[in-house]
Amino acid sequence: MEYSDVGTVAAWLTEQGLKGASEAELLTGFCKSCREFGLPLDRGMALMDTLHPVHEGRAFRWDSQEDIETEFEYGPTGEGSARDNWQRSAFYYLWSGKESEVRRRIGFGDPTDFVMLDEMAEAGHTDFVAMVHRFAKAGTIGEMDCFFSHFTTRHPQGFCDHDLAILRKLVPVLALAIKCIALGRIARTIAEVYLGEDAAKQVLEGKITRGKSERISAVLWFSDLLNYTKISDSAPPEEILPLLNAYSEVVISAIHEAGGDVLKLIGDGVLAIFKAEEQSEACLAALRAEGLLRKRLSTLNQARATDGRPTTDVYLGLHIGDVFYGNIGSQERLDFTVIGPAVNEVSRIASICRSVDLNVLMSSDFAAAIPEAQRSGLACIGRYALRGVKRPQELYTLETARLGG
Repeated sequence: MEYSDVGTVAAWLTEQGLKGASEAELLTGFCKSCREFGLPLDRGMALMDTLHPVHEGRAFRWDSQEDIETEFEYGPTGEGSARDNWQRSAFYYLWSGKESEVRRRIGFGDPTDFVMLDEMAEAGHTDFVAMVHRFAKAGTIGEMDCFFSHFTTRHPQGFCDHDLAILRKLVPVLALAIKCIALGRIARTIAEVYLGEDAAKQVLEGKITRGKSERISAVLWFSDLLNYTKISDSAPPEEILPLLNAYSEVVISAIHEAGGDVLKLIGDGVLAIFKAEEQSEACLAALRAEGLLRKRLSTLNQARATDGRPTTDVYLGLHIGDVFYGNIGSQERLDFTVIGPAVNEVSRIASICRSVDLNVLMSSDFAAAIPEAQRSGLACIGRYALRGVKRPQELYTLETARLGG
């Protein structure tokens, strides 16, 4: 590979990065281009930590001969076998020291002291080089503070000095292109985690002007934990956060699986919406989420009771109505949420659950929107005055609903 080819590969990386090619596509295209220009690459790997509530980072791989997994996410590397593998890696050696590059000529007697080097040697690889490109503080997000890469060759003579010089010029461009894509992925992840999938989509599409909203008809879900204040007052402090997380998980996962969007977590309460072209479809999705919730709640409570830990129930209000969906707040701090009388009503409906000893209540509007074939499982419990709402509401429940915990 000639120095004149460096510009061609760098230009390709820049173009693909601007187009939004995936990290795996960037690494694969980079390795193939280098190989076509005469750089004897046979395997490449790129790795970078991210900012994600579950995954610590993402890795990308390419091989000239083997059909391998091109990308994967990895979890925490601070304990167990993951920690052992990390601490035996060339990347850890670079991360924990001051060097930016380490090489092992594994086909010429160098030690195979890093994880996987013995397998690479057995597969015919003769030379291995790993690099780290560190980010300055202004370019760091979370634990994403550097870019790791390694490359190997099966060439009988390994990498020559010229090959390594080419890699040193090109890998920073690869790092910048992959970092660019990773930052976009992080932005989407953080927006979805904190705003919900649909609200995040709207924000990332540019709908961030204060006061800009749309009027939509949606099914509204408001749920809360039974006796949460009493439990939090009596349980040991170290039990409260795991309890809240465990019950939030069963609620939120049920909503998402049924196609709903969680808009807000209010202490132990959850505000969500279900949207569909037909109101009946949105209502059925909300009822499916309620069914999933009850099954998961039963499993969770059995496990917690077996461990001698406090258990509770989830009470739920369901309503349907027109709301304003968009940005509310100040110029410096906005919230993408729903507002309107229907939002107030659904929270009041949920609060009635405790006084009537039922774990789910729905408005007459919601009940009327359910297809007639599915209404046989509903029971009317009468008319109730809702605090802050002018007219009494006729409320319905499921025949199987009972509050416990």
